[in-house]
Amino acid sequence: MKTKQTLIQTKLFSFEDKKYKDFNKKLIPNIDENTMIGIRTPVLRKFAKEFFKSEPEAVSAFMKDVPHKYFEENNLHCFFIENIKDFDEAVKETEKFLPYIDNWATCDSFSPKLFKKYHEEIYKKILVWIKSKHTYTVRYAIGLLLSNYLDEHFKPEMLELVSKIRSDDYYVNMMIAWYFSIALVKQYKTAIPYIEEKKLDTFTHNKAIQKAIESYQIPKEVKELLRGMKVKG
Repeated sequence: MKTKQTLIQTKLFSFEDKKYKDFNKKLIPNIDENTMIGIRTPVLRKFAKEFFKSEPEAVSAFMKDVPHKYFEENNLHCFFIENIKDFDEAVKETEKFLPYIDNWATCDSFSPKLFKKYHEEIYKKILVWIKSKHTYTVRYAIGLLLSNYLDEHFKPEMLELVSKIRSDDYYVNMMIAWYFSIALVKQYKTAIPYIEEKKLDTFTHNKAIQKAIESYQIPKEVKELLRGMKVKG
């Protein structure tokens, strides 16, 4: 028996792009392709912004009805949170939804601009989230440190915090590697000792070097230096 679609699901299927689904499902192998509709992110963000304003009751009901069935519903949930103007409410809804994030794409696309205005308050939350046992809550915390705290709000302790994470999860370790590769661009003098002294596990250490070498923002001589720091094993 076919289950009746909700109003939001019907709207989402109206944006279906099967070619994009075929492309996207290869990038997110841990997601069941039957739960993926195929909607480009700019289209989904535009819908989220418009629907958030026009249908607040439907948005509220949707955000309470978790877990969602479709990959795009999870992304939509994140984009609804991004439209919340009240900081405390945005944090509350973020903490409620983080445990339901089940893939790197949803995790990495979720970035409330409001959080950049409250860097001290969010940093306190990051210190909690980064200790979670949930893969994508940890990845989300590291991602926030990468996007919002490697410039004027950077603190050396943040590098230490990330370097001490030990995980068997590929998606956590890849985010650690990505974080250190960007830290080598933006905070080189503080970040390079972590590579020189091999403070990361072997896989993450080598991935951080690989990503840094791939960057156009790192000088050629530094790339040569980094190549010599790779660890066998």
